[in-house]
Amino acid sequence: MTTSLLRGSFRTQFLIGFLACAGLLAYAFYAQLHDGLEPCPLCIFQRVAFFALGLVFLAGALHGPKGSRGRRTYGVLAMIASIAGIAVAGNHVRLQHLPPDQVPACGPGLDYMLEAMPITGVIRKVMTGSGECANVDWTFLGLSMPAWSLVWFVALAIWAAYAAFRRR
Repeated sequence: MTTSLLRGSFRTQFLIGFLACAGLLAYAFYAQLHDGLEPCPLCIFQRVAFFALGLVFLAGALHGPKGSRGRRTYGVLAMIASIAGIAVAGNHVRLQHLPPDQVPACGPGLDYMLEAMPITGVIRKVMTGSGECANVDWTFLGLSMPAWSLVWFVALAIWAAYAAFRRR
């Protein structure tokens, strides 16, 4: 089964990537709405990156380009979305591992920042982090949710690169 997935068509591999992103986002919303885990601004940025990556996977799966140029274009777009997610999740994990005296103070909510600042200022402020982003409210197998996001972004980047750049 695993070998057939690895040797599957570009379309199938990108569909699997889309389903992985959709499943991860579904779990994030479940954890928020059912378990009461409110996402911090960095968590929301990670969701946006998963959404963008999922859209690239879906577009590639629906289009199913026949030539290597089209597959590589989708691969590059998926890598860009993955790298953005890796940057956000990596920064989030870094914040969670800071000593308590080095954790930045809690800032205003994302809604307020979007109303009061230009988007570049919002991105800069969110990426510097705040105290709420350093909290670890959920773990699985010893890793926090941002750490799992980081693992998934890396895995999906490798998956997209394999699907897009392997010889057919």
